[in-house]
Amino acid sequence: MDIKMLKTFQMIVKYSSFVRAAEEMNYAQSTVTMQMQKLEADMGVQLMERGKKIKLTEAGRLLYEQSLHIVQDMEQLQKNMEELQTGTAGHIRIGVTEPTASYRLPRILKRFLSNYPNIRISVEFGNTPTLSERILKGDMDVALCSAPDLGTELYFEPLFKENFVVLMPEHHPLAEKECIGPADLQGHRLLITSTICPYRRKLEMVMKEYGITTLDTMEIGSMTALKSYVESDLGIALVPQILVSPVPAGTVVKELSGSLIDMTFGLLCKATEAALKLAGARLYSVLKQELGELSEAH
Repeated sequence: MDIKMLKTFQMIVKYSSFVRAAEEMNYAQSTVTMQMQKLEADMGVQLMERGKKIKLTEAGRLLYEQSLHIVQDMEQLQKNMEELQTGTAGHIRIGVTEPTASYRLPRILKRFLSNYPNIRISVEFGNTPTLSERILKGDMDVALCSAPDLGTELYFEPLFKENFVVLMPEHHPLAEKECIGPADLQGHRLLITSTICPYRRKLEMVMKEYGITTLDTMEIGSMTALKSYVESDLGIALVPQILVSPVPAGTVVKELSGSLIDMTFGLLCKATEAALKLAGARLYSVLKQELGELSEAH
């Protein structure tokens, strides 16, 4: 059974006329007649009683009623397939680390989905090691994260540097200093993220390079939560600059000497999918453009 024949059949019923149906479908009248003959042959029943006025048989009425949603579903399916092929529909699974997950991605996705409303996006939060593993397993299409421990199966495209500053209570002993260096951190409680967080791993590496092996630390599992713990006077923290705009009440922000733990941030996917197709490629391009502008701004 051909969907074109069903649509023609529905037009004949709608207008009670082979001639009018042919005009609406832009067919020759002979084409409409042949289609109906074939449809009846395929169904093995008579669908219409021909005469001055077209009248449906019981089989014709049943086919008409039940074919309406079939044609509608098939047309929607064809439209979906066309949109999938042009990259204007599909499902993209994206992973993202903080602070981009909360502070940058929402506004980008809002603009993207306003242009491509038929693309469905799933967002998963996580740290870089977790997101890397999810991509390798095929559970995720692309991630926004810091540079991973790259293997032959992963492709990372750097976009910008995540700039870090020191956040501390306004009455803290270091609050009088203009710039904070690694040695200044000794003797003060430092709020840090979990052991698998790339930010913490880089901080520990830098401290080791400066010969600093002992620090008074308190582990906080969430990067975005660090500022709340500083506000509660539990210590000082090295946080992405974007987290402290505006500066939380009762705290001050100090510059770090050099680029102590500034992290490279970018797009991650499987090496075999570096050139993502269809809907994924559209989102990849938008993310690359919008987040890449952060690098130019600095």
